Amino acid sequence: MSEPIENYGMIGDCQTAALIGKNGSIDWLCWPRFDSDACFAALLGGPEHGYWRISPGQPIKSTRRHYRPDTLILETEFETETGRMVLTDFMLPGDSTSDLIRIVTCEEGEIIVEMELVIRFGYGATTPWVTRPEEGMLHAIAGPDMIVLHTSAPFENKDFKTVARFVLGKGQAMPFVLNYGPSHLQTPPPVDAHYALRHCEKFWRDWTARTKADGPHSEAIKRSLITLKGLTYLPTGGIVAAPTTSLPEQFGSERNWDYRLCWLRDTTLTLLAMMNAGIYDEAAAWRDWLQRAVAGSPDEMQIMYGLSGERRLTEWEVEWLPGYASSRPVRVGNAAHEQFQLDVYGELMDAAEQARKGGLAPNGEGWALQRALVDHVGQIWNKPDSGIWETRGPPQHFVYSKVMAWVVFDRAVKSVENYGLDGSLEEWRVIRDRIHAEVCDKGFDKKRKTFRAAYESNLLDASLLLMAQTGFIKADDPRFVGTVEAIERDLLRDGFVLRYNTHDENDGLPPGEGAFLACSFWLADAYISIGREPDAAKLFDRLLSIRNDLGLLAEEYEPHEKRLQGNFPQAFSHIALINTAFNLTRSHKPSEQRSGAHHGLKGKSKPNAKKVSAPPRLSRRETSSESH
Repeated sequence: MSEPIENYGMIGDCQTAALIGKNGSIDWLCWPRFDSDACFAALLGGPEHGYWRISPGQPIKSTRRHYRPDTLILETEFETETGRMVLTDFMLPGDSTSDLIRIVTCEEGEIIVEMELVIRFGYGATTPWVTRPEEGMLHAIAGPDMIVLHTSAPFENKDFKTVARFVLGKGQAMPFVLNYGPSHLQTPPPVDAHYALRHCEKFWRDWTARTKADGPHSEAIKRSLITLKGLTYLPTGGIVAAPTTSLPEQFGSERNWDYRLCWLRDTTLTLLAMMNAGIYDEAAAWRDWLQRAVAGSPDEMQIMYGLSGERRLTEWEVEWLPGYASSRPVRVGNAAHEQFQLDVYGELMDAAEQARKGGLAPNGEGWALQRALVDHVGQIWNKPDSGIWETRGPPQHFVYSKVMAWVVFDRAVKSVENYGLDGSLEEWRVIRDRIHAEVCDKGFDKKRKTFRAAYESNLLDASLLLMAQTGFIKADDPRFVGTVEAIERDLLRDGFVLRYNTHDENDGLPPGEGAFLACSFWLADAYISIGREPDAAKLFDRLLSIRNDLGLLAEEYEPHEKRLQGNFPQAFSHIALINTAFNLTRSHKPSEQRSGAHHGLKGKSKPNAKKVSAPPRLSRRETSSESH
């Protein structure tokens, strides 16, 4: 079995991210963007597919690690018989190029340090041409890609890898700086690693200080917010679902997907998490990314887009990679972008409503596009779709999809009633009521007293837990309470929630996967909505307990093996954590905030927030060793 997913930590520069194991090995890095080809792909293969390890060159007695408080700077502490060393890993946000910096410091005694660097471009397929143009520098070039290593450590090239072995005494440190650039450009000067560390720490501490993360779960909220910030592509404001591809939802299965893309299904909950936490610049940037991405003909709207709103997300298989835990295939791109999913229209309209309530934009901004989308949904809402979970079987009339179609017209009506926007108010009310009546008629199982996953289906779907939040049904309605109880009976496994029954013949994939963590947080939210706060708090504590030692969550959890699984770290899981943490501590219910019964975010309105603020930029001169 491969290294457990929870053994990894993430660092990033708000353009890409690296995964680092407890053993000091960077086993995943796509450069220069989240969705670029990986130059370190050992996570999905073996050492021959690229990695960068720095660790003691002698037996290790113990390993501990942590993030520096309120930052994305990772520190791993190794103790041996002769000494103790700390490996500090970080990437520098805001620089004109991308730098990965590692500093080894001997804290006690004396310690032998080993470094191994294997660069393989193209997801491990391409061995670069490596040269040493001057002392302390290594050049690796293949096609358009160039990686440069700067260090004063003695290193050599051996068996197609770069290795170093040296001794540090107490108080001594050795920096390594790896930077990426297009191969046709000039090699950038070296960065002063210690100066960069101070700047990086200041950037993250200043940013975290702006967040509103008070209360008993403040540390969990802050860590999730930092993770979400680290998954944001700064140039556009797009947020990737995860920095990885093909980490399996079931070990050894083919449920392996590329998550280095931006999903519309996450839209409203992401926006609420950001506004709840007071990070309005990022919320505005996400809103703006969304509006640009979907701009165009409504019938061409996709369920996901690339980091800059790209639409062509062709799915292909990386045949030379064996996959994590032998889980094949390894996929790049995602064919689900071609699916028809009705719920995304509701997400878009709901996000616009939340943005207006939160004061993120003038009331009329984007309204023409929204009206066009409403008119389009009026023509297609009664069609079957692939559903929120992107099943690869035949389309069905999914209940949650119909609920989100109802949201389209409900939010359109509210836009006219509450903000004075122009629209076909009576027509929209009629369609809204028609959808509601159909869902209650065809989507409710009177015998079992629960809403069902799809019309004429006997199965359940955890997305039904969001019905009260959307405002489709009141939280105290016996039909919603019965749905919550039915999901407890049918989808709860060892205290965690499955998103649906994967043994459904309409799923289109082999059965089996772990508990979907966002759905488990949604159950906690549903408990709060129906007055079961002690159950919500108990479930929330259980979910916090399965985070790894760095406070990170994957997409899913396998309760029998007690392992995280799926792509990691997962934005959707951390967004859900943030929202549930706030739901547990405020007086109004989740359904009141989102559905409109509770107008605005108390004490959080920032009407002037317009665009994300970039971090302060350092020139190469400012960070170079010559300036000190």
